[in-house]
Amino acid sequence: MREEHLNKYPRITEVVVPGVTLAGNPLGDPARRRVPVYLPPSYDDTKRFPVIYLLAGFASTGQSFLNYSFGRQSVPEMADSLIAEGRMQESIIVLPDCMTRYGGSQYVDSPATGNYETYLVDELIPFIDRTLSTLPHKKHRAIAGKSSGGFGALRLAMKHPHLFAAAACHSGDMGFELCYKPNFPAAARVLEQYGGSLAAFLTSYEQALKKPAKEFALLDLIGMAAAYSPPLAAGTPDALLLPFNPHTCEPVDEVWQHWLSFDPVEMIRHKEYREALRSLDLLFLDCGTLDEYNLQFGHRIFSARAARYAIAHRYEEFMDSHSNTSYRYAQSLPALSEAIAG
Repeated sequence: MREEHLNKYPRITEVVVPGVTLAGNPLGDPARRRVPVYLPPSYDDTKRFPVIYLLAGFASTGQSFLNYSFGRQSVPEMADSLIAEGRMQESIIVLPDCMTRYGGSQYVDSPATGNYETYLVDELIPFIDRTLSTLPHKKHRAIAGKSSGGFGALRLAMKHPHLFAAAACHSGDMGFELCYKPNFPAAARVLEQYGGSLAAFLTSYEQALKKPAKEFALLDLIGMAAAYSPPLAAGTPDALLLPFNPHTCEPVDEVWQHWLSFDPVEMIRHKEYREALRSLDLLFLDCGTLDEYNLQFGHRIFSARAARYAIAHRYEEFMDSHSNTSYRYAQSLPALSEAIAG
């Protein structure tokens, strides 16, 4: 079940998770998932290591963290460098696959896609603890991610405080009024080209050898609708509940309220989630000041509310947009590893 690279490269192993939780999911997506795992330089079976779960953004999986890019380190290369420089504690980094036909799961349970939240917390984490030399306790476990992965990391930390001692959210989805609503007109224009049929759009998008960039806005909102406002039972894509009227682009308030219940800036208003955040040894957030999805504003709202509720956290902004900001993991990984060190 493990395939390791030569020693001169970062040590990557691959585990195959049965995906019992995902079996029979509504979209027919694979249940059995291949999950890459970064192993620190001194990893062996004689000692145990803390674990960081790193969640990919929308339309990506854990494999994306391994990708070569000229002039930029992959996450495993970055971790090796940080550890060699003495800036990061040795930690295992797990890179989950929660991809769906719609581009992602937002790491939530949904009758439209499958039980990806349950898969992560009840299946993947125990599987990793059984398979690898981990420190299998909350105080030695962290969760992090960027964009949809940042949203997932923050939400899971708020909902499952018994599992994580630290969390990092890089440019995570929040402030839905600012980050999702501006995409409604672009998505509506694309949908109109397909006669208002989400199924027709998806068929065309999947068959396209080169995915039309201008159509991504609709795919993104389909993925969010499947996560935040799914139909009561699985059905065709046209059964999904969009938060706007495709003809007039007016918001559908009943559906939109379902979406807002997932928004971290609204979740933090609830006592149980505030207590979960206070229980963390580290809460790290950051966002680019030029983010195209207006996420810097959502992060500022969240940070201000966290401060008002006396929730200790570290929030940073940097001059950049939403894409190609993986270099920011050089800030969060050392902090997370220190918080969960063995």
